[in-house]
Order: sequence, then structure tokens, then C-alpha cells
Amino acid sequence: MRIKDFSNIFVRYDLINESPYYNVGRRKMSADPELQKVIDCVILGDIENIENVVREALAIREPVEVMYKGLLEGMREVRRLWDEGVYYLPQTILASDAMLMGLTMCEEKLGHPIEKRGIAITHTAEGDIHDLGQKIVNVLLRSVGFEVIDLGKDVPVEEVVAAVKKYRPHILCGTAHLSTTMKALMQISQRLRKEGIELPFACGGGGGVTLSYITSFAMGIYGHDASLAPKIADDAVSGMSWKELREKYNGN
Repeated sequence: MRIKDFSNIFVRYDLINESPYYNVGRRKMSADPELQKVIDCVILGDIENIENVVREALAIREPVEVMYKGLLEGMREVRRLWDEGVYYLPQTILASDAMLMGLTMCEEKLGHPIEKRGIAITHTAEGDIHDLGQKIVNVLLRSVGFEVIDLGKDVPVEEVVAAVKKYRPHILCGTAHLSTTMKALMQISQRLRKEGIELPFACGGGGGVTLSYITSFAMGIYGHDASLAPKIADDAVSGMSWKELREKYNGN
């Protein structure tokens, strides 16, 4: 038996049937209809239509306006939905992907990269392939305008150190979910100090990755929840040292 109707394949039922918030993307958040379309596409994670919508907006609006009043405005709403438990990782990642596609188009039209709020490097520890936490951190940091250098999972200590030396980020973020891999976080701290580099190193994960472990080595700031990442990153950009951040978020 052949399928004749493909319209119901790969449909976002999470938005259409399972969630009463499907129409959240239709909520008016801009008086400009073209920018509203951009916002809608980001909120709904509409990666199929985001390029056409952004292209139409760029035909009559400046790239910076499309980015701040369209793409990032949509991601701010996604961040709110995440914080309230309405959106989960799949919806949030799709929204982030749509935003990044739009940002690329804005930068191409502008002729140079758009100035970001700050730079963050993220990675999952050497020997560890459990990168769910890192993916969440990536999305949340991008949602507030950070440039995220995503090193991926199972990243060797030396590669992390090299990336810090190359990009000079405002914050380094690391995740580990196994007691056998969390030692890499301490090794990164030791290697950075050997190189004479100090910066906030926000760490999280599972298993033995605890407050007492992360605060046992220099620069370590324990993030018990991924939602803290944008707040810690913002404070890092404002000039707070890792010691001040540790005091604020870990109390020691």
C-alpha cells in the first residue's frame, strides 16, 4: 500500500495538538508585520520558512534591526517559555537553529559579523559523550546574544586550553556526567593557570560534579542548573572576577 498523502509526516504535533501554546507564535510582539513574521518563525522553530521571511524583512529593514527586533526578540520569548516549562529541549533547539540561520543572513547583508554581547566557549569533558547539558547551555547563551564557540563533546583538555588562548572568551563552560570524566575539568583549570590564564569556568553535569568538587579548584563556578549560564556570563562580561562570581553563585 502506497502512501498518497504526505502532509502529516514530520508535522510539529508538539505545537499543533499537544500544546495549548501553539498560537504563542501568533501573538503580536511587533507593530512591524515583517518583523513579526521573523519573530513567529523563531518562536515556532520554523527552519523551513525562516530564510524567506528574513529575506523579505531585509529588503525593507536594516540587518541590525532584523536581528535585534526580530530574531533576538523571538529568542527572548523562547527563553521565557523555557523558563516557565512550556518549551523543552527540542522546541528550544529548533528555535535556536532558526535564529542562527537568520543571523547568518543578516551578517551577509551587513558585510561583517554582528557584534555579540560576549564570547563563551562550551564543551563536554574529555571521555564524555553526554552533551545534553551543553546543548541547553548553548541555546540559552545564544538566546541572549552571546557568540558561542561550541567545541563539542569528548574534547581533550589541551584542545580546550588552545581554544581559550585563541578566542579569549569572557567565560568557559564545561559539562561532565561521569565520575570518570569530571577530572578533566580540574585538569583544564590547572593547565590554564600554568599558562597564566584566569577566567570564569562555569561547570555542571551529573554524578560527582558537585558544588564541593567544582569549588575545590581555581576558577570553578558550580552551575546547578543550565539556566544560570546566561546570568553568570552576563556578570562575567560586566567585569566580575571568577572569585566574585563564585561568591555570588556558590557562596564561597
